[in-house]
This record gives sequence, C-alpha cells and structure tokens, in this order.
Amino acid sequence: MLDEIDTVDWEAIPGHPRCYQPDSAARGLRALAEAANLVAAAEAGSQLGGGGIVHRHSAAVFPAAVTAAPLLLDIAERGHPAAQATALGLLDEALSSYPHDGYTRVADPAGIAVPLCCAIAGHLRERTDFLVGLGKRGRSLLADAATHWRFEVRECAAVGGDAAAFGVMAGRLPDGVQTTEIHLAGAITGLSELTLEYPPVENSPEACLRVIGCRPAQLPPGAVLLSAECGECVH
Repeated sequence: MLDEIDTVDWEAIPGHPRCYQPDSAARGLRALAEAANLVAAAEAGSQLGGGGIVHRHSAAVFPAAVTAAPLLLDIAERGHPAAQATALGLLDEALSSYPHDGYTRVADPAGIAVPLCCAIAGHLRERTDFLVGLGKRGRSLLADAATHWRFEVRECAAVGGDAAAFGVMAGRLPDGVQTTEIHLAGAITGLSELTLEYPPVENSPEACLRVIGCRPAQLPPGAVLLSAECGECVH
C-alpha cells in the first residue's frame, strides 16, 4: 500500500494554490496506512483534512481526493480500526465538500470530465461488497454515493418529441425531472432534462430514461449522462 501511495505524483495533481498541500496528501496517507492507534490515525487525518485531500476550514475538496479514494478504501479494509474510521470519515467529507472553481473535474478512463463528487462516488460503488459488510457506516456512504448517478446509453429511440434512452445506470436517479449533462467523445455536448421512464429491474443496472426534447441522434451508444447539479457544485 505504501508503494502505491509513493508512486503517485501528488505535486502534479492540480489544486487551489492557497489551499492544496500535496506533501500533506502523501505524508497523511502514509501515516494513516501505518497508524496503529487513535492518536496516530487522528494526526494523519489532520494532515489529510488540512489541505491534503480536503480543506476542512473552508469545506473544500481537491482533485487529489479522487486519487486518494481507492487508497483510503484500502486503508479502511486492511488498516487499524482507528485508521478505518478516519479513512471513512475523510471519504464522507470528500464526497460532501465542494471543489474550488477551476478544480472541479477529473478525466475518467474514458476521457469524460467527471465532477469530483461523481468520481469519488464511482470509487465507492466499486467497493460495494466491502462497504456493505461494514454495516451502517458503509451503507450510509453508499447511499450518499448513489445520489451521484451516471447513465451510459446503449441505444435510443424517438418517443414523440423526446428520446427514450436504454442503458446502464450507476447510482439512483432522484424522483421528478432532473437536469443532465450529455457527455460524448470527451466533451459536454449539451444540457437536457430527463425523467425515469422505466426503473431498473431488481439486481440489474439496466434502465430506460426519457430525455425531454432530445433527438436519438444526440444520444448515440456510448453517450454518458451525469447530473448537471453535481457539475454546478463549486466552492
């Protein structure tokens, strides 16, 4: 785990120059991975929360939190119980804090510019079994992550003046009309409103959304829909 932390170039990750402290990210994660008691875990958490991945004083989150999320999950799974509690608390803070203007997104493996909160939520969903096994604390984190939804279009058909998009949903779409960003070929190609046409079948991620006033040609296979509200969250 220490090697994984050390291989990251924390200096190269962008962040607000007056708040982000890349050295604190590296030192804090190393210290938390090695923490064997409450005091050591608290001291590591202070570094990470004081400019390493979040800035508690201003309730801000940095892009480094996305890189740190899977490392924090590893620490929560393998580390001391005190380190686990600290790691989970930091993940909760990172998910709920707002980024500074100019440092609001990271590119995912597909090249999509994802809001920090959605990227962190994706890492949490990847560890669903582990978090569920933690009980109430883990399930609470997953419930918060579910509000940062993502939908990938597999196929699309015209329905009146709207488009019915069939695809795979990660997270949970809130009730009512939602505003969405449409991502295609690494760019945000538009904003639209949508509703849930058919909910996912139990234990299946497949769903159907009605994208209001949108033509099927605007939603080819591979297009990704993300919450516009998440994209607007700026510190």
